Amino acid sequence: MSNGVAPVLECVGVTRRFDAGRLSVEVLSGVDLSLRGGQSLAVTGASGSGKSTLLHILGGLLSPTGGKVFVDGQDLFALSEKARGAVRNRGLGFVYQFHYLLPEFTALENVAMPLLVRRAERREAMHAAAQTLRRVGLEHRLEHKPGELSGGERQRTAIARALIARPRCLLADEPTGNLDGESAERVFELMMRMSREHDVALIVVTHDHSLASRMDRVAEIRNGTLSVPAA
Repeated sequence: MSNGVAPVLECVGVTRRFDAGRLSVEVLSGVDLSLRGGQSLAVTGASGSGKSTLLHILGGLLSPTGGKVFVDGQDLFALSEKARGAVRNRGLGFVYQFHYLLPEFTALENVAMPLLVRRAERREAMHAAAQTLRRVGLEHRLEHKPGELSGGERQRTAIARALIARPRCLLADEPTGNLDGESAERVFELMMRMSREHDVALIVVTHDHSLASRMDRVAEIRNGTLSVPAA
């Protein structure tokens, strides 16, 4: 906790070990991290250092071997799978290097999907999706399917899908890795702007040090440990 404001996302002493027969590899060792709404953090490190593993643990997709993860004060891995899924759906947004949009659905339908999964009324979900797509500059692409969008437009659609449920924290894994320089810049600026305007905590795993340096803090994973500068 800092400045009297509770963190949106926090992990304490997180470790992760992978066992294969007699071989045991500790990928993460005693990772501590705390992030408040509106703050941004870049996570860097060599390939295979554990960046994506950490992101999956923070997102409740992979259980840690030890330690705790808190989302808005809730101990994520003390919850049942169903309750943890509800926290993921409502409190966390995910953006990946590959957009994972459903090819048979329009941009509007893809963005509305998280609300439809919650059993929201279809008209309300579509209205919210249209508004969110407008915020990311895609009001002219509502009825286009992913195959009809550029790479940058597909990634902006994926960001809209991640943000439609108004998450407290956005987790992004190499979100600009498949984009050209201009598209990558636009997507990065969009995530930063949405984080600031909507008070969303933002964690981005990236190899791009020029982008990382523009975030509030830059942390590096090395030998299983994460060095995080003070907020």
